[in-house]
Amino acid sequence: MRNIVPGFTGYLAKIMLRKTGSIRRQFSIVFILVMAGMILLCVLADLLLLKPYYLSSKSGSLKNAYHRINRAAQQSEIQEDSFNVELQKICATYNIQLLILDEESRTVKASTSDVRQMAALLWNKILAVPEEGTSVEIIEVTNNYTLQIDNYIRAGIRNMVCWGTLDNGNLFLLESPVDSISESVRLSIRFMAIVGLIAAAIGAVIIYILTGRMTRPITKLSDVSEEMRSLHFDARYEGHAGNELDVLGGNLNDLSQTLKDKISELKTANNELTKDLARREEIDTERREFLSNVTHELKTPIALIQGYAEGLSEGIIDDAGSRQEYCSVIVDEAGKMNRLIQKLITLSNLESGENQISFQQFDIVELIRNTLRAEQILFEKAGALIRMESYPKIEVWADEFLVEEVFRNYLSNAIQHLDGERIIEVKLIEQPRKVRISVFNSGDPIPEESIPHIWDKFYKVDKARTRAYGGSGIGLSVVRAAMESMHQGYGVCNYDNGVEFWFELDTEDQSDP
Repeated sequence: MRNIVPGFTGYLAKIMLRKTGSIRRQFSIVFILVMAGMILLCVLADLLLLKPYYLSSKSGSLKNAYHRINRAAQQSEIQEDSFNVELQKICATYNIQLLILDEESRTVKASTSDVRQMAALLWNKILAVPEEGTSVEIIEVTNNYTLQIDNYIRAGIRNMVCWGTLDNGNLFLLESPVDSISESVRLSIRFMAIVGLIAAAIGAVIIYILTGRMTRPITKLSDVSEEMRSLHFDARYEGHAGNELDVLGGNLNDLSQTLKDKISELKTANNELTKDLARREEIDTERREFLSNVTHELKTPIALIQGYAEGLSEGIIDDAGSRQEYCSVIVDEAGKMNRLIQKLITLSNLESGENQISFQQFDIVELIRNTLRAEQILFEKAGALIRMESYPKIEVWADEFLVEEVFRNYLSNAIQHLDGERIIEVKLIEQPRKVRISVFNSGDPIPEESIPHIWDKFYKVDKARTRAYGGSGIGLSVVRAAMESMHQGYGVCNYDNGVEFWFELDTEDQSDP
């Protein structure tokens, strides 16, 4: 029953609220429906629970009276004046008629003038003599008493009777009329219906007035939202409802300001996008320049290879030494092309992120010494004097392949720009959690205006000299891409007698705390 009424009320409210647009009307309808549901709930409670409650209360009164009389009889208080006063009060309060008889049927205590009739009724019950035109409803039976309802069908009278034997051996009878509970229920339902309708009507008027005040802030919120929908973000909620609506209004104001700021940011982003488009055009220009540089770098060796190959194929050289020289030129130019292409592939993989960086721990001192031994022939050919002190084992965390590529490019650059005392010096300087590796070559320093550009692709400080030793301007670009992919520092220092290039590596795993 508890679930049926609220469920029906809620379902009815949903149907009616769909057809109402105002929150004020919705509040009123919900209030009326809740009131109607509560009245209906009370009516059902009267119909189903009032009668059992009434009978339970009546039987409880008779049993309480029995226990008090039995206790007074045990304590020989039954004839005392104080008990007589208490007994009269109990009988008057609960409308009870009392009769107590001793073993010889003499009256011990009575609260009615018709003692003979009550005594006859008591003996009929003790002797189990049925009364004509009477039906009996047994409520409770114990060793000392029986509680029942006597229904006098012809007279339409119902009495609740408690009879039996007290602990001192006296016989007793307690009788109380049972009112017509059905009539009481009907009167209660009628009264509640009238009062409920009046209360619902008065409540509806009050709630309609109050909701007008309550919904005024909501109307202001609606106006602000309309302004926001029209992209007018200067509207503000200024209500003082003193409840969650003020919080909502504050949030709406914050949202309006946020949207205003975001639109400003979008305009800024649009401006940045315009710049990005311009940058894209610059990138396209750089791409075209890159293709032009690659074409230029490959054109000369291809032309040389083609010319010398044609000379050999046409047999214009009869001398074996000259043919060997032609072949050497072809091999040398092909090697230059191969190195250029390999560097371009490495650079492209690094800049695009396709090259997988594999960090591992290895001895940087051993890697450097192995590389120097491998390049010994080039040093001798260039007349270079290699200097490197003796260092203990220094373990670093990095991509070993990329570190070797960086070091080889530094060595190649040093050989190509070697001059003066023709010294190449390699140093390792340990720092907190890092080690700096530097490659110094004696010779002319780099012009200051060229230093910011030496890491750019195809940039050459002295193009004529670079062409002489076969440089492509890619090596230092590979260094920059490799070091940035490992998030490590690199750079160059000018000296009066030469140039020093350096890079740094971690000597500890930076992922450890």
